Amino acid sequence: MKVKSVQEIQEVLQPIADEMQIEIVEVEFKQGREPALTVYIDIEGGVDLNTCEAFHRAIDPVLDELDPTQGAPYTLNVSSPGLDRPLKTERDFQKCMGKKVEVKLFAPMQGKKFFEATLVGFDEHCVSIEENGNVLKLEKNKIAKINRAIEFDF
Repeated sequence: MKVKSVQEIQEVLQPIADEMQIEIVEVEFKQGREPALTVYIDIEGGVDLNTCEAFHRAIDPVLDELDPTQGAPYTLNVSSPGLDRPLKTERDFQKCMGKKVEVKLFAPMQGKKFFEATLVGFDEHCVSIEENGNVLKLEKNKIAKINRAIEFDF
């Protein structure tokens, strides 16, 4: 199935997201037996079901006009990216500055492949974390996954 690029789809949806004060985190198209276009969104204070439904209704006619699959059927999903989603964009990293993150490495560093530490800096090539008063600079290409740590208050 020939599908329009996720960049093209996001560009068409962005004005609607801006108007609704919604951040499009990611647009993903999965082909297969049941093709699906999923738009992951975020808003200040967190995404709820009403927000997903309102955005879905707003973008549905725009996607019908764009026809991203050239007439082939697909399912449209609008979803929260989840609390434990990987940090990918500069905005993701900015939102987590000064907060606890979980970092999984491809290979051990200082004898460890997993760190739970505070994000203290980043640039396009590296991430800096602070663990027990020590600042570690990690190259992004050596990080298997980095996401915000989920802390529960009991």
